[in-house]
Amino acid sequence: MQFKYPELLWALLLLLIPILIHFFQLRRFKKTHFTNVKFLKKVVSESRKSRRLKKWLLLCTRLLLLVALILAFAQPFFANDLALKEKETVVYLDDSFSMQAKNNNESLLGSAVQELISEFPKDKPLSLFTNEKTFRNVRVKDIQNDLLNLSFTPKQLLLNEIDLKAGTLFGKTRGTIKNLILISDFQQRMVSEIPDSVPDYRRYLVQLSPDPLENISIDTVFLSKTGSENNELTVSLSGSTGVGTIPVSLTNGDKLIAKTSANFNGDQKAEISFSLPSNAVVNGKVEITDPGLAYDNKLFFNINKKKKIKVMTISEGNDEFLGRIYKDDSFQFRSFSLTSLNYSLLDNQNLIILNELPQIPTALQNALRSFKKNGGSIVVIPSNTIDTTSYNQFLANFYNTSFLEKISQDLDITGIAFSHPLYQQVFEKKTTNFQYPKVSEYYSLSTSAPPILSFGNKAPFLIGSDGVYLFSASLSTQNSNFKNSPLIVPTFFNIGDQSLKLPKLYNLMGPSVTVDVPVGLSKDQILKVSQDNYEFIPRQRAFANKTELSFGDNLDKDGIFTIKAGNSILQNISFNYPREESILVYLNPDNINAISKQGSIPHLIDDLVNDDRVVELWKWFVILALIFFGIEVLIQKLK
Repeated sequence: MQFKYPELLWALLLLLIPILIHFFQLRRFKKTHFTNVKFLKKVVSESRKSRRLKKWLLLCTRLLLLVALILAFAQPFFANDLALKEKETVVYLDDSFSMQAKNNNESLLGSAVQELISEFPKDKPLSLFTNEKTFRNVRVKDIQNDLLNLSFTPKQLLLNEIDLKAGTLFGKTRGTIKNLILISDFQQRMVSEIPDSVPDYRRYLVQLSPDPLENISIDTVFLSKTGSENNELTVSLSGSTGVGTIPVSLTNGDKLIAKTSANFNGDQKAEISFSLPSNAVVNGKVEITDPGLAYDNKLFFNINKKKKIKVMTISEGNDEFLGRIYKDDSFQFRSFSLTSLNYSLLDNQNLIILNELPQIPTALQNALRSFKKNGGSIVVIPSNTIDTTSYNQFLANFYNTSFLEKISQDLDITGIAFSHPLYQQVFEKKTTNFQYPKVSEYYSLSTSAPPILSFGNKAPFLIGSDGVYLFSASLSTQNSNFKNSPLIVPTFFNIGDQSLKLPKLYNLMGPSVTVDVPVGLSKDQILKVSQDNYEFIPRQRAFANKTELSFGDNLDKDGIFTIKAGNSILQNISFNYPREESILVYLNPDNINAISKQGSIPHLIDDLVNDDRVVELWKWFVILALIFFGIEVLIQKLK
């Protein structure tokens, strides 16, 4: 038993006063004459015994009365050591997307906020933080409206980050008890590589669980096939156990353009495809209806108008066949001889074709290496008489390729790599009955590049990938009939088409996202990004033929944004939230260091109340004092 005012216990010394009074009380005896002396002696003897007992009872009662009153004023109580120490409380409230999951038709976050407002002591100070917001040294009633208006965020703090953040909110006073309360669903992704250790904090966990545990997510969309007339858009979905079929809709702007159903396999995965016109501009949104998490029920993407691909030939031979392939509807074609070449134009091209050059000058080699480093594509077509030294100097940087010797032999081009990206969508099936082109002279090669077309003797005719392609023979009509072959159009068209890669259908929001816009800017020109009435200027770096935009905290919601240069619209760009929150896999609370682990906030409050419980006893001592006072009155009335 402890006392709030222990100094009042000195008053117990006052108990000596009634004791002294009772033991040293002076008493006078009065003589009374009676006739019957025997009877008088008996009465006197009984009267003295009764008064002595009464006095002892009165003494004990008065002593107990004083003791009860003194103890009542000293305010005794029972409490553990924690209840007597000063405490600080910091609360982490998880507001990530996974807290959209529901229990009893209410989101986990909404339920947590309601319980926090109703159950947490109204006047108890605390500091509260979420994944984005911080409230320092407040009371729940002061931030009630802020809590009710919390919105979900894609950000998720890890456990060690929560501990570090809490450390900035606790005071520096030594000796205080630091209570850290974590309210979350504790997804598996909250685990960090840093060991979980918080020796100075008393952790209290409240793990909220959804019921039922189910969710369907649109994971990604991508162009699985591209063609001259139609593109195929594939949508990938994932779901929790037991999902069968779900409708999926595709809209372009506000217009519904397609709707189908996704059937999930045993691994709870599903893929569906939509056909889109290849030249269509699409500001798309794929959407489902799902009772689980809401943020992953839609995914934005966009397909912008494809820009004309810039093709340049540096030619000393006949290149009219290239002009017929690279027509104005899809390409911007330019042809230069080696002597008339303007080197400043090279960096602005997408594809450069070296056609029938006797040699490759050193200056051109350096310019082409820089061009390839910046993402350009190169095709090399040798002549029948080349300077192998200059060619080999240039080609050594690409698959360690070199020309060896010229071989005069009539050969058919019979080998076709049907799986190569140039031909993946050219042939419906592998062709064996084909009018193969021929050559009369070719160069043997030493290379590590994959073959695309090859002769009957397995020697390569066309090699390359990733933007570098090399023919081993001249395409002049005197050496080959390849120009008249059905292969020439898909070969050169696809090389040109793949030299300008399609931009991403969408980007995932994150702390560091960069997007390249294929436009060069003057020094004073800037690009702006807007969505509805919201407009901002991202960080940007200008290059010769592109501008790099960097997005960070500018983005706080998903959707389709417009990139503008002044009042001119350049293109649209889509952003979506990362899908990590869609994985409903949770931590086992037993694996987290904490002194209390509960499933609801009311149970947590019970634990905190027990830690702070103080059993006050002064009322009982007041009651005892009243009882002893009543006993004294009764004793006084006894005869």
